[in-house]
Amino acid sequence: MNEIVFGTLMLVGAALMLLAAVGVLRLPDLYTRMHSTTKAASLGVALLLVGAAVHFQDYGVAARALATVTFIFMTSPIAAHLLGRAAYFVGTPLWPGSVRDDLRGHYNRRTHELESVITRPSRRTLLRLPRVRRKPLGGDGRAPRP
Repeated sequence: MNEIVFGTLMLVGAALMLLAAVGVLRLPDLYTRMHSTTKAASLGVALLLVGAAVHFQDYGVAARALATVTFIFMTSPIAAHLLGRAAYFVGTPLWPGSVRDDLRGHYNRRTHELESVITRPSRRTLLRLPRVRRKPLGGDGRAPRP
């Protein structure tokens, strides 16, 4: 039974790694390629490591495999996000068939600042807003009654 589980995990993990490699070769632009490698390769490596832990049946190997899988799942998406963001900022073009560009109009190429979709009011607008005067709280933490 152990060999069947081990073999299945290894085959599925290797198949996912192959799928990630095919995605790098076949997908049209950098952003979709990074999506392919981040998802499929991370899961493929995780299955290979779980398969190794099942095969060796040792707590030390299982602990190292779990630690490695956790590290890969925590760092791989962050690294892909940072690489994709850097590629966008230097002007790597999107695939012409891309449906939308969420950052268009929010990134200033001159100052390299990324504005939020929810725009902050300008300083000039803030200076014109009336100040709200708050009454001090009473000793019990409640506002005093008028």
